[in-house]
Amino acid sequence: MDTAQPQRAVHINAALNIGATAEEVVETIQQMAVYAGFPAALNGIGLARKVFTDRTEHL
Repeated sequence: MDTAQPQRAVHINAALNIGATAEEVVETIQQMAVYAGFPAALNGIGLARKVFTDRTEHL
């Protein structure tokens, strides 16, 4: 079970709020794969995709 998912969603939203693009968020998560592992990076990208969709739906 991934217990850090809510915190990651907050950080993704915060990055978008201060002007980061979706592409920059994904690139950052991809860079994290080296340190956190490939499965964690895939989970992060999946979560980022959900955050991007949620934000688009609420416009």
